[in-house]
Amino acid sequence: MDRVGDIPLMKSLVRRTRANVITVEKQKLLDAATVISQAPEDAEASFLARQLVQCTLPHSNPGNVEAWERRNGNLTLVIRSGWDSEKKSPIGYPYGSLPRLLLFWVTTEAIRTKNRRLALGHSLSEFMRQLGLVPASAGGGKRSDARRLQDQMRRLFRALISFEINTRTPERHGTSWLDMQVAPKGEFWWDPKSPGQGALWGSWIELGEDFYKAITVAPVPLDMRALRALKRSPLALDLYALAAYKAFMANKNGAQFIPWDGLLRQLGADYDPERIDNFKGKAKITLRKVSVVFPGGLKHTWTRNGLTFLPGTKLAINPRQQAQQVLASG
Repeated sequence: MDRVGDIPLMKSLVRRTRANVITVEKQKLLDAATVISQAPEDAEASFLARQLVQCTLPHSNPGNVEAWERRNGNLTLVIRSGWDSEKKSPIGYPYGSLPRLLLFWVTTEAIRTKNRRLALGHSLSEFMRQLGLVPASAGGGKRSDARRLQDQMRRLFRALISFEINTRTPERHGTSWLDMQVAPKGEFWWDPKSPGQGALWGSWIELGEDFYKAITVAPVPLDMRALRALKRSPLALDLYALAAYKAFMANKNGAQFIPWDGLLRQLGADYDPERIDNFKGKAKITLRKVSVVFPGGLKHTWTRNGLTFLPGTKLAINPRQQAQQVLASG
């Protein structure tokens, strides 16, 4: 039986948790859903490049591979690791929730400031708050948010990202590509062991010119309130960004269908294509969570063949006015 996303999923989610203890994560999701539904006009504008919605970063560490790629139709995203001159080895690939939160912040700041050089501030704790992270959890331990964030910043900002488009039509046959270094210049002056301690010099990055242009041309508008509620799950962040984009396209051009195998290929999730039912099950559960942070719910349905985004979803950010909040805060 098809599942339709225009039901009051927030109430449904509450019913499912009554028999169990409501976790902190679920409580934050329910709180965010309540705020968003009651005040959709108070959306906190955030943005992500359209290409990075269509093809996403890895969910888990790809390990020591020469390059990492994802494909969506004729668009291919390729990521290559930066180089660690001290260790004489690759820095590694950005993966998980943290680099996604970084990309939301970078894109939003680039649009707000209209500048390739972005100030990260004098304190790591200060920057963590801008990403919706809680500095209180940022001790000096190996697994602390502070250490993981600084590691993922190095991985993302030093990476080389490529978009490649292959065209195969009777009229045209060829390939176009864009190779971009995310941030070819920058300085970090933070100590992850003392994230609250201010540095004498401010940390900063300067985005590559091609990367800056790519992320600021027709970005997908999102609501930071929803991102904060979904921040612990890279799959939830990916599906929220994709749903916002596809909901806009559905409202404009009609229903948008994505086959399950196509969705699996474009996301950074590490699921075996031969066992796609595992991915479908996880995607359906995550979509229920994503739906509750849309004002009025996300209009969608799924069948055994794929996922369809339907017209009628109320968007938190009006695309025609998407930059107003960001520019007003500059």
